[in-house]
Order: sequence, then structure tokens, then C-alpha cells
Amino acid sequence: MKTIKLFYIPISALLFTGLFASCNDDFVNTKPLSEVPQELVWTDAGLAQAFVNDLYNGFGQGGFNEQMLASLTDESMFTHPGRGINTITESRSNPADQGWIVDSYEYGNMYKRIRATNIAIENLIEPKFNNESQAKQMLGEAYFLRAYYYQQLLRFYGAIPLITKVYTLEDTDYTAARNTYEECVNFIVKDCEQAATLLNGAAKVDGRTNEAAALALKARVLLYAASDLHDIPTAKAKSNTISAYGNPEYLGYVSGNRIERWQKAKAAAKAVLDKAEFAYKLDLSTKETPADGRANYIALAMGGSSKIADADAKRDLILGRFFNDLKDEAGAYVGRNNGPNGYHNWAGNSPTQLLVDDYETLSGEKFDWNNPAHAANIYTNRDPRLGASILYDGATWKPRTDDVKNRDPLNQIQTGQYEVTNSGGVKSIQYGLDTRNSPVEDWNGSYTGYYMRKFVDANPAIVDQNTRQSVPWPVLRYTEAVLNYAEACIELGEDAEARTWLNKIRFRSGMPAIADSESGQKLKDRYRNERRVELAYEEHRFFDTRRWMNAKETIGRQVTLINIFGTLKAGKLVSLYQYNTDNYTYSYKVNTIAPGIENRNWLDKMYFISIHRDEINRNTKLIQNPGY
Repeated sequence: MKTIKLFYIPISALLFTGLFASCNDDFVNTKPLSEVPQELVWTDAGLAQAFVNDLYNGFGQGGFNEQMLASLTDESMFTHPGRGINTITESRSNPADQGWIVDSYEYGNMYKRIRATNIAIENLIEPKFNNESQAKQMLGEAYFLRAYYYQQLLRFYGAIPLITKVYTLEDTDYTAARNTYEECVNFIVKDCEQAATLLNGAAKVDGRTNEAAALALKARVLLYAASDLHDIPTAKAKSNTISAYGNPEYLGYVSGNRIERWQKAKAAAKAVLDKAEFAYKLDLSTKETPADGRANYIALAMGGSSKIADADAKRDLILGRFFNDLKDEAGAYVGRNNGPNGYHNWAGNSPTQLLVDDYETLSGEKFDWNNPAHAANIYTNRDPRLGASILYDGATWKPRTDDVKNRDPLNQIQTGQYEVTNSGGVKSIQYGLDTRNSPVEDWNGSYTGYYMRKFVDANPAIVDQNTRQSVPWPVLRYTEAVLNYAEACIELGEDAEARTWLNKIRFRSGMPAIADSESGQKLKDRYRNERRVELAYEEHRFFDTRRWMNAKETIGRQVTLINIFGTLKAGKLVSLYQYNTDNYTYSYKVNTIAPGIENRNWLDKMYFISIHRDEINRNTKLIQNPGY
């Protein structure tokens, strides 16, 4: 276990509280002038608040790192090589080389944050300053954040050691064995419940936790706990790797009543649903128009931050990570990191054709390449969330930069090849501005033929390369709790209740109701697809495919991409290309990414990420995950 003895708090962590150190004329004073002694922090409400505020930095960039967890799944593919992504997607991860792991899941970093929450809890249970209500709220925040960081570890690595004491240099034994999975769940749930009680009545503040967030985190943890991966009899039946593991208590429940676990998950999610003030347009009796459904979904992704989207959608955001004042730029430059290369962006986490195929038609049918009507116009009459989440060929986007705008005055995404004619009517083939053969930039293009639109502010005033956007990362959403509730209902055989809540989400997005005839496994499959498209790019797919134990059939598949060709119709002459079905006949062909670029593979050891061998060496009581 990593231990850090905290003697001083940097003044830089305190500036936003409005507290400044006074001048000291004693030039022989040897105390650091940029730090505050720890013993003084907890005697002053402002300094204590600054410490608690800093606990939130364990959220990092939320999920808005340049490399996103989506690219470890079938949602997207990371365009740039050599970043450790393929180590995980190809199941080559091992204790010596885990592959890419972002700070908000990294073992040592999470324990560093947990240690800080333990310091706060230890000092706030009996506060040394005279502000009882503020101390109560800060204590609630500390309990929530400890639960959150333990939850990050639990869903990534399986059971971990539960540490509640603050180690010092005087301690002689820093080793600790893993607790059981059940003990970890119970501990996190208890912290959530304590946080919810302490935060009851606290105002909702951007970036700061609240009672509903504590309840939502509890609901998520209990949903995971009831899932296939963590019911050991079920998991063993599905995986030889787990069946052969000698310590299954670290992975899930070896015994007990699974129905009761689903009932607890359902009740916890319902407690969040009862906080109706967080519900955004979930009271509709029929579906929205496609245009309104698309606008609703865009507004949800913007989290109230865009000047061109409905700010009221922010209510769905129970807890967000905001980036207005963070020095690290990643969270504020999502468009630059992921946008089209024809806009001078980096095409980082490019959506896969696998994801595009899973958006239903507007009538609620499953998209089918074998259906000629579907295959001829693959982006027409689709779930409005497709156009709100993904930029595809022909989609209208922001104005091009000055050096490109004359090539594309209509601001349309170009990811295909197209016939054009010169002044003499001679045909040639032109690559789109947003392809890897783009005449604008030919090194940053998407391999898949798609670009991420979700979470990118479409306000033309925000130029992705050099203008910060303020879209928050959704740490916890009301909509997630709705989906959690529906899943628990399905597992308990309460199909009608599940359909009722799923249809609320579908109506908001412009999709028709799920028919009453759909139940059992068919409804479960429909639910899982609904969760996939509603929560795309929100870090859920990585964990959902594992806890459902269908990873081999989902994230283990090879990435698919789209090849598009526009053929001029007879008699049509086009010198400046634009998407236009009057002038062009478009053909679409799905291909698999070349193995030399990426070759995905699934091994059951990847249900849990390995603990790094350095941690195992430091803590000899740890036991490695199965398969490593």
C-alpha cells in the first residue's frame, strides 16, 4: 500500500477559499511560506473546506481524457498507436504491463485519494472549529468520496483491502489482505448511506456531491453486486478461468440469495427515482418528434453548458465534473481531441460501425444490413440519438476553419470517396476532407469513418482547437438510475414496470414504446441495447459487458468500419463536392479493421484488470486476480 505522511497543505490548494497567508517579518521563520501546517488545517473551517475540496481532484478529467475508456470497448477505436490501448483490447495485459489505465482507476492513485478521505473523516467526526453544519456537510462529502474511490477500485480490480486508518511513518506494518467482495460492497453501501444522511437538505452545487449522488452511487454498486459476474455460481458456469480460481470470494458472492440482491438493487435505484426534481422530460405520454428527440439528447450531453442547447437538461446531472477552472486542458478540449481532421482536430476516440449498427430505425426495428431499404440509406430514419452522438458522412457540423471553408461551404462531414468532374466534364475520384487521405490533414483521420459528436459543444463560437468548452463529465446521472431500476425489474420478472421506465427514456429521445409483448430474454436484450445507446461514451460499456459476462461476443469483436463511395448520377457534373442524393448514388460497405492496426481478442482473465506486480510485492498479503 502506498503511504503519504501529510505535514503541510499547499497554499495553492487553498486560494479559491479566499484565505491568504499574512505577511511574516520574521526572516528566521523556517516554516514553508507556501504551506499550512496540518495541525492548523482542522481548527479552521475555511482551511478544512479547502482540504475537502481537493478530495474531488481524484475525479481527474472525469472521462474526458484524450484516451477514453470507450476505446477499450466496442464503442470506439483510438486512432493513435502506442498508448497502451491495444494491450488491453488484445488481452495482452499482465501484472508487469497492465496497458493504459487512467488515473481515476489507477490502484495507487485511488488509495492516495482514499487516504485523504480517511484524514478528513478522522478530523471531521469531532470537528475542532465552531461550524457544526459546515462540518456535517464536509463529513458527508468525505464519506461519499471514499465510497466513490473504493467503487472505482472494486469494479476495476475486484475486491481490494479496505483501509480506514491513516497510516503514519511510525507504523511498522503497511500490508493488508484483500477483503471479500461482499465486505467491500457492504462497506461502500454503508459509506453511501452515511453520506446521504449527512447531506440531506444540502443545496445542489456544481461539482459537489449531494444526497441524491450518494443514493445513486449506492444503487450502482448494488446493481453490479447482483450481476452475473459477481454471483460466483453463475460466473463459474460461464467461465473456466473463474471456475479454476482459488479465491472466488474476492470476485463476488460465493453463496446467498441472489434474488434478495436484485431486490436491494431495485429499492436503491427507486430511492433515486423518487428524487423527481432530477428528471428531465420523463413525463411524456408519447414520443417526441425526431428533431425534438435529437435536441433533448444533445441537451443532456451538454449538461446545461451550451448556449445552443436546453439548459434545463442539466437537472439530469446528479453529479458532474466541471472544468471551468482546471488547469489540465483535456476536459475542456473534447472536440479537439475527438473531432474531424478536416477541422484540424485529432480524431481520437472514433465510433465503430458496431456501435452505429446498434441504433434502431426510427420505427423501433433492429437495423439490418440484409434489408435493402436499410442498407441503401444507412443514416436515414434512425434513432435520433445516432445523429446526436456520432458525426457521419453528410452530417452538418460547425463552420470549417478559414483555410478550409471554401472547400466545404455547407459544413458537411466528408468521410467517403466521391466522383467529381473538372471544367471539361472529366471524372476523377476525390477523398473526403475528413478521411485519412484528406487534402487538409492526412495523419489524424478516423479509421472507422466516424467521429464523436456527443459531449462536443456545437456552438460555432467554440473553435475546437483553441477555445475551451465547459461541458461537464456526467459522474452520476438520473437516467443511469432509471436504467438501473429497469434492469433490476427485468431480473425480478417485473417486465411491465421495466417497460414503463424504458419507454420514458425512449419517448424523450423520439423513439416508440417497447411493445407489451416483449418480455423475458427478449426484453433483457432490448434493455441492454437501450442502455448501450443511451449511455454511449459514459464509461458504462466497459463494465456492463463484464458484469453481464458477454464480453467475448461484444467488446471482443474486431472493430468494423464503413467505406463509402459516391457515384455521380447520369448527366450530373459536380466540381465542388457536397453531400446530395440528387447528384449522387451512395454505396456503403462494412469492413473489419486490418489486423496490423488493431486485432482485438478476449480472454476471461480480462474480466478484472490485474493488480500491478509492484503492489503485490509491496503488500505480500495481496493475491492476484485469476488468469494472471
